[in-house]
Amino acid sequence: MKEDITVSIIIPSFNYEKYITQTIESVINQTYTNWKLIIVDDGSKDNSLEIIKDFCQKDFRIKLYTHENNKNLGLKKTIELGISKVSTDWLVILESDDLINEDYLEKKVSIIKKYPSVNLVFNDCEFFGDSNKVKKVAQGLLPTQLKLRNYVYPRNMFFDFYLDNQIFTFSSIMVKKQDILKIDLNTPIDHLLDWWIYIQLANLGDFYYIPEKLTQWRQHPDSYLNKAKRIRTPEALQTKAYYKIYKQTHNFNILPFMVKQHILWYLRKFNSKVNRAKKILFCQK
Repeated sequence: MKEDITVSIIIPSFNYEKYITQTIESVINQTYTNWKLIIVDDGSKDNSLEIIKDFCQKDFRIKLYTHENNKNLGLKKTIELGISKVSTDWLVILESDDLINEDYLEKKVSIIKKYPSVNLVFNDCEFFGDSNKVKKVAQGLLPTQLKLRNYVYPRNMFFDFYLDNQIFTFSSIMVKKQDILKIDLNTPIDHLLDWWIYIQLANLGDFYYIPEKLTQWRQHPDSYLNKAKRIRTPEALQTKAYYKIYKQTHNFNILPFMVKQHILWYLRKFNSKVNRAKKILFCQK
């Protein structure tokens, strides 16, 4: 493939010294070599910085950035800093405990060359790591995997994200920079930042799904998602995101859609509670 498109890869890093080497090496091993790697460390207290600096010395394409005074400012600020350092038209967000297959960039660049309307390309994932968590995640996400395979792409997925996040992890996306610069990153729920971003991006362009496991998504107890405090439920994010876009676009189809989806959301929650109660009663017999 002619490598006339340069892709920036942003790795937000925080205290993952035991994983960061593998993550960086998965970028270095790409068959598509026209990339820049931007690593933003969010105040790590372990040996992450030393490991990253060593890679920077060996490969000029790898750059390290930190917050002022090496502060810990959280995922949103870390991704914002990374985006501000991107000078290319397309970017990838790769979490520092995940891996990408060697043909990850090559296959995604071929898609964006073929379909100009696409502003985000994502892919299926291989789950690895803690066996119990892998089993749970695989079972929970199987319906979404099957649903995604039935769509035709490129696809306008704006109305697909209300009930569920259709994209499993940041580490599976390549996104157009000019569109991510247009969106608001101030999510109402920190650990659902990715979902908040996707809803807004889906309003700006088409998505394309590659049904191949190009990302290896590590499951472990110390992951950001597992450690996140779940003070608020997802409907706070869904309602705010869709209403925000309604106010921007004045698309009157959004309001009745929100009402219908909100009813479905609560019906699903109710059915889930009923089924859970039935299982408890069955186990007690």
